[in-house]
Amino acid sequence: MSEPELSVILCTHNPRAEYLAEALAALRSQTLAAERWELIVVDNASNAPLSADLAWHPAARVLREPRVGLTLARLCGFRAASARIFVLVDDDNVLAPDYLASTLEIGAAWPLLGAWGGQCMPRFEREPAEWTRDHWPLLGIREFQHDMWSNVLGMNQPVPIGAGMCGRRAVAEHYMELLAKNPSRATLDRCSDRLMSCGDTDLALTSCDLALGTGLFAKLRLTHLMPARRLEEDYLRELVRGIAYSEVILASFRGLAPYPRSRTQRLLKWWESLHLPPREREFLAAADRGRDEALADIPKYRPADHA
Repeated sequence: MSEPELSVILCTHNPRAEYLAEALAALRSQTLAAERWELIVVDNASNAPLSADLAWHPAARVLREPRVGLTLARLCGFRAASARIFVLVDDDNVLAPDYLASTLEIGAAWPLLGAWGGQCMPRFEREPAEWTRDHWPLLGIREFQHDMWSNVLGMNQPVPIGAGMCGRRAVAEHYMELLAKNPSRATLDRCSDRLMSCGDTDLALTSCDLALGTGLFAKLRLTHLMPARRLEEDYLRELVRGIAYSEVILASFRGLAPYPRSRTQRLLKWWESLHLPPREREFLAAADRGRDEALADIPKYRPADHA
């Protein structure tokens, strides 16, 4: 097989067998010929040895990353990948049949972009309560009609999420260099049951470090298989806390960490919360806890030579 044009990196940790099977079936059904891409499945310290039929692909292999952590698993995949463009796939992601072909088209048409992604539609195991809808973006659910791109950091930066993220090898290599200098950056993403986040954001924003942009494209579509547990109130509340925490730590890595709120600001926030419905007040409090915990923990994340 000649050098692949695309490296698909699928990371999994104690997967639901039926979800992983569907994710792999979607890869098997890609319109892009299998000879043009490689498949790297990273078993991230699963309790039982990973069982998956990959015989259908001419360049598929399973690697094992013994240290638990999504970022560590992705790094394992990056080290093994040989193509100039990568696609990250989670074990509950079902790619549309043209996803890989479209990835290569976008990569060729948009050389100024270092990382890009697309739409992520949910398929719920159980119909969620209507009140959860406001929190769906936190679960990576994204639906939009128009393409977006930018290379200027700001509030409207179209940053792809980890599910289905596409990028250039140069971005992955520079990201690995950043983590080699400060390994604590690897803690920004899921690690077993910890609901940390923002590792994928850190990876995507590495594009801007290289004077490249990020983008979102409507024709890139995947379905995110969503177990009922992720729509439960306690899970979503803890997710809000984890994301708020991670956002502050990520900002500190990039020199943008916010200052602690003043006493007046805290009092105003408390007064405003009194007028919120109980559930909204609890979620706001969870976000505030995460933010305050992160501000206190920032020194722990500094590289050893800057401690």
